[in-house]
Amino acid sequence: MEESYTSKYHKLEEDYWWFLARRNIIYKLLKGYHKNTEILEVGCSGGVLIRLLKRKGFSRIHGIDIDEKAIEICRQKGLTDVYVADAKNTDFKDRQFDIIIASDILEHIEDEDKAIFEWYRILKPEGKLIIFVPAFKFLWSKHDEVNRHYRRYSKSELIGALEKNGFNLKRISYWNFSLFLPVTLVRLYQRLLSSKRGSGYQLHKANRFMNKTLECILRLENSFLSGGINLPLGVSIFAIARKV
Repeated sequence: MEESYTSKYHKLEEDYWWFLARRNIIYKLLKGYHKNTEILEVGCSGGVLIRLLKRKGFSRIHGIDIDEKAIEICRQKGLTDVYVADAKNTDFKDRQFDIIIASDILEHIEDEDKAIFEWYRILKPEGKLIIFVPAFKFLWSKHDEVNRHYRRYSKSELIGALEKNGFNLKRISYWNFSLFLPVTLVRLYQRLLSSKRGSGYQLHKANRFMNKTLECILRLENSFLSGGINLPLGVSIFAIARKV
């Protein structure tokens, strides 16, 4: 990410509706796992998800991020098992983790195969990868460019990348179905204008009412997802894959 965007990201990730709802669905996807499960979050940013999971009772959580400032923020919050590391070369031992969470990380990595294979290597046999990526190439915008994304995914592309590197797909679904239509219309309108102006930032602090409303909409969607319902469209895709 651009440095100015990274700073803004760290300020918003605590209470911005998108991040609140995404942490909520990740926690729901972890329900049923033992609290002693060894978890790694790849791209832990300021450690907000790690703190949430610790409050929920998970005790063995590690985090890595390539951004030194992100890890410094984690340590200022009292998190200790966090490290500056490249997602493609983590330096963890083979078969160390039960679960890896990689939320909106893979699209930032040019060599996706090297990253996925590394995650496969450090997972225990039968270990799970929970992964989120942005969906649909036609939704590409300046926001992706500011975030230094290499790609947006179709379901088949994500499945192919996971299976190519040894994973067995257990579940895949779109996420953020609720806001898919308005997001699509905004992106297409921006493309129609073909404006070269503007920063491309799409993380803007919302007023309290709007922030809570959007969070509640996605939390309702999350409740359907946690019940096993997969959604036909969405701004993002998530998958759960198992190490064979």
